[in-house]
Amino acid sequence: MSHIRLLLLDGHSLAYRAFYALPVENFSTSTGQPTNAVYGFTSMLINVLRDEQPTHVAVAFDVSRQTFRTEKFPAYKANRASSPVEFKGQVDLIQEVVRAMGIPVVLCDGYEADDVIATITGRALASGGEVLIVTGDRDAFQLVTEQVTVLYPKKGVSDLARMTPSAVQEKYGLSPTQYPDFAALRGDPSDNLPGIPGVGEKTAAKWINEYGSLTQLIDRVTEVSGKVGDALRTALPQVIVNRDLTALRTDVPIDLAITDCELRPWDEAGVEQVFEALQFRTLRDRLFAGRPKATNDTGNQVIGGAVRAEAKAISTDEVAGSAAKGWLAGLHPPCSVAFAGV
Repeated sequence: MSHIRLLLLDGHSLAYRAFYALPVENFSTSTGQPTNAVYGFTSMLINVLRDEQPTHVAVAFDVSRQTFRTEKFPAYKANRASSPVEFKGQVDLIQEVVRAMGIPVVLCDGYEADDVIATITGRALASGGEVLIVTGDRDAFQLVTEQVTVLYPKKGVSDLARMTPSAVQEKYGLSPTQYPDFAALRGDPSDNLPGIPGVGEKTAAKWINEYGSLTQLIDRVTEVSGKVGDALRTALPQVIVNRDLTALRTDVPIDLAITDCELRPWDEAGVEQVFEALQFRTLRDRLFAGRPKATNDTGNQVIGGAVRAEAKAISTDEVAGSAAKGWLAGLHPPCSVAFAGV
């Protein structure tokens, strides 16, 4: 088997980031279907395929907010508001785009997308591969190794930070394996996981470095002095819950082999149909401009796979709205936008 370079994407995480990065009023079809999240996700996907040159790709999605985590802790993510009306339906459209490109869409009831990603990552590593994970969820930092890199969006979905072991160490002063212990102490407001009153990231990192792990800290919790020590001891039951919920599962029962993720030629007519329905003509041109050609067993040429060539550059001066211009300026190459009614 040739070397595996697997690209995994957290579909829901990236869709939300794309939705809030691009003004919804500037992205819709002639029928009124909002497409800003679909456009942003698809543009990012084209770019990352071109830039990272993976041999295998899959996109994971959440099924619902009801997972094994909400069964253990009903307040988990309970603080999140309902998705905006304009966002609803766009995840289904993103999945249509992904499937049209021949990329597996993977999800499992009762689990989150990052659990699916952690499971597939383990399988890829067992096959001797390397993994690139594109996600806006920092919990994925616990998966980082010399063979696993997280591409974390710093702004929108166009500017990705490469989170390697050294990058995690530099940012948090901790190793990736220590990250879940640190996160349990810090808490996570976005997931409605309470932290310890008076304890921020610096103190949490200090404790993990001083004691080595959360387990060791708990064993020696009486040694922590002062008000923060009292706060830690009071919050310890919640910290333990946080640690359990922060750990990503690597045993999700998904029927997916790494070979199923291999980039293969896509159905050109199918891609054309989906992109035309979304009125993504410029994105379609970018995708097709970079398509590689391979030869199948019969000697005939087939089309598809990772995007390798430079795409046509379109000036962002044609785009109305400063917010859209700012986001598009971070894309390589620049791209145009199909506005409502155009």
